[in-house]
Amino acid sequence: MPDVSRSASSPESHALFKAVQQHFHQVIVPLWQGPGWNPQLALPFEALDAEQRPLPPQRYRAMACARQLYLFSQLIGDAAAPFAEERAAALFRSLQRHFHDAEHGGWFYSIDADGAPLDRRKDLYTHAFILFACAHYWAKVREPLVESVLNAALEVVAQRFARGDGLYEASLDQDWSLLGCGPLQNPLMHLAEAFLATLEVREDQAVQDALLNLCQAMQQHFIEPQQGVMLEKPLGAVDNWFEPGHQFEWYFLLASSPLLRGSALHQSLERAFAFTEQLGVAPDSGAVCAMLELQPLASVKDATQRIWAQAEYLRALTLRPDSQATLLRQLQALQAHFLHARGWNECLDSQGAVSRRDMPSTTPYHLATCYRGLADYFA
Repeated sequence: MPDVSRSASSPESHALFKAVQQHFHQVIVPLWQGPGWNPQLALPFEALDAEQRPLPPQRYRAMACARQLYLFSQLIGDAAAPFAEERAAALFRSLQRHFHDAEHGGWFYSIDADGAPLDRRKDLYTHAFILFACAHYWAKVREPLVESVLNAALEVVAQRFARGDGLYEASLDQDWSLLGCGPLQNPLMHLAEAFLATLEVREDQAVQDALLNLCQAMQQHFIEPQQGVMLEKPLGAVDNWFEPGHQFEWYFLLASSPLLRGSALHQSLERAFAFTEQLGVAPDSGAVCAMLELQPLASVKDATQRIWAQAEYLRALTLRPDSQATLLRQLQALQAHFLHARGWNECLDSQGAVSRRDMPSTTPYHLATCYRGLADYFA
């Protein structure tokens, strides 16, 4: 990790972190043990309403299952979470039972409310999270079957999604035929995250080479050269934009990795950090806006405040020098505007009013990674 002074962190910010961490363990995690869990399918419901009731299920996504597998994997070994290993094992079994495509390989995007395949396409975002979750789960349990699924996911990504230029197709048909989608930023970021998770648990030269090639390709095809920001679509694409939350998410991945720190891509995101803060974060409230236009440069495309973007900015600040005051402000904003006694607010509008009251099963992943970064910061 970069040398960030922890000694200057205030007692107030440390106490506030303990409070939001306690909220996570006492309020958010239990939502997905109880009301958020469908015992018939052994899967999390896609979302709960503001009263902690499951929204009527239309589908279940493999990506959501994988994010919850990560969530409970992280709790394995925690004396306060004796349920974690059993729940992680159930999620791992469900991932294979419900979503694996026995005919063509890989994993379906979603199943319907009764457990039948719904969207049979093969999605890089989904496969990246399966890879990410299995790497973290295997780190905790070291079971051969988990590593075999990890290896299968790596093989699918390398053989099916890879384009040969360091980038990967975002979506393919059930039989792996091209859909004309091309590469997109967000799945590629989570693939980089998954590669890093794999390298945390084992030496793997093929994964390391793929990660370095991916980051080189991202620098070439997705970085806007004037400001260094990461675009959502490749350079030259019609109707392109960038998202502050993704700038901060990429920054953390690059700055926290000894392998990637100092790379051209890291230097771009480092250069773009202050620019992204200036235009994407409200100086008074700490609100992170959702989207900024490329042309006219950095005008607001979507002013929605999403909890995941708040979490990613907070996590990125743990790696910034002289960030103590800003980090405290952002912790206060997270607690005051997004966390509440029954869970969290998923989205606020441009005026700070709650615009989405549902609580998706995918959001605890962002909070878990954020709090992990904060725990390292305050250690």
